[in-house]
Amino acid sequence: MSYEKLKPQEIEKRSFEIIEEELKKAGIVLNERTSFVTKRCIHTSADFDYARTLIFSEGATDELKSLIRGGACIVTDTNMALSGINKKKLAAFGGEALCFMADEDVSKKALERGETRAAVSMEKAARMGKDIIFAIGNAPTALIRLHEMMEEGIYTPKFVIGVPVGFVNVVAAKELFISSDVPHIINRGRKGGSNIAAAIVNAVLYDM
Repeated sequence: MSYEKLKPQEIEKRSFEIIEEELKKAGIVLNERTSFVTKRCIHTSADFDYARTLIFSEGATDELKSLIRGGACIVTDTNMALSGINKKKLAAFGGEALCFMADEDVSKKALERGETRAAVSMEKAARMGKDIIFAIGNAPTALIRLHEMMEEGIYTPKFVIGVPVGFVNVVAAKELFISSDVPHIINRGRKGGSNIAAAIVNAVLYDM
């Protein structure tokens, strides 16, 4: 098997060329307004299922860009997603990325209440008093708690990136936001992950 000899700076460009070639070969035509996000997810995972399972609310990418330009914070449900986000580009717009999962107060409250730290960390984020983009790649309980707070009239998120991966309540948690009025990017089904949550954020940052 032969391999391509490429300079380091050429590898990503070539990867996206291959993605476009394979999409074309499969007869898949992406929405022009959201294709850069879908391709970034495929690039991150080598999984072409994202071409059919990513769900975007109307004007989702424009809304994300508007929030970022306005200095919105990004709150993740894992430190892995946090580490993958390009914080330098985000900071250029006055925003910061945060994760409360390892915070002592979150851990203590979750233990006392018998709930996940992800659910409690969503409550902590809601109290920040800032515009927040939630990037959820691991815990469906984070999405469920956000939706519960909406139903209770306590809090409504500005934007939800919902791509948790797994088996328990994952599909149902995502469907809560697909059917909601909250601007969102959701990956329908079981697939997702912290890397995909970060990839979606970065795709938007790189397109600004």
